[in-house]
Amino acid sequence: MTGLRYVYAVCRPFELPLQSQLAGVGGAPPGVLHHHGLVAVVSTVPEAHFSEEALKAHLEDLDWLAATARAHQGVVDALSTVTTPLPLRLATVFHDNSGVRAMIEAREDDFRRILDRLEGRVEWGVKVYLEPEPEPAEAVPVASGQVSGRDYLRRRREHSRGQEDRWQRAERFARSLHERLVGHAEDVRIHAPQNSALSAVPGQNVLNAAYLVPRRHSEEFVELVDRTKDEEPGIRVELTGPWAAYSFTGEES
Repeated sequence: MTGLRYVYAVCRPFELPLQSQLAGVGGAPPGVLHHHGLVAVVSTVPEAHFSEEALKAHLEDLDWLAATARAHQGVVDALSTVTTPLPLRLATVFHDNSGVRAMIEAREDDFRRILDRLEGRVEWGVKVYLEPEPEPAEAVPVASGQVSGRDYLRRRREHSRGQEDRWQRAERFARSLHERLVGHAEDVRIHAPQNSALSAVPGQNVLNAAYLVPRRHSEEFVELVDRTKDEEPGIRVELTGPWAAYSFTGEES
């Protein structure tokens, strides 16, 4: 193979083949590299796009990042159907197979420990949003003289108090939901709330959490989330997964 080696994940050897039409980053099909009883899932990428200097430029390109992340996740998701993968960070690249083998040797004990912990487990993501509320319409402008400045300020204060009450209610709901979900998970990661301006998702993100759940308990975990979705008007609960355990590998940065 020519070009650099892009590494998606490390796992234990598996027998079932990956999907025949599976394409990785840049369209190249992923393959496997065996070393010390572990497997690195890799593909070849052009040095012109993945050298250190090229990556610095690409990491400022949101479209490139999104396309690369989708391809990376597609390979990891396919791998999850045949084994338990330990996903590596986006754009983990080495010059050649020797570099990949050296990485496995350097981190072998950690890889084995984490793979033991993740075996038979998946990640579920849960987000809670406070739905947006339209600004109160001022039917009569203050300048017309029909509404006093005092009345206008009173209305604005009432609206602000209402918004604060809604936010506190959403926080209480999120805490209660999280406490219930923790009882069905082996581990949890609380991520920073998503910025609605960047994510283009409506509403304010109150909870952004990942839960490590045994596969055999996933159905009851999903049912628990589903039962909460209509508990509170104006609050939206989103469930994603099951994923490979991205948030529990130490590789999520």
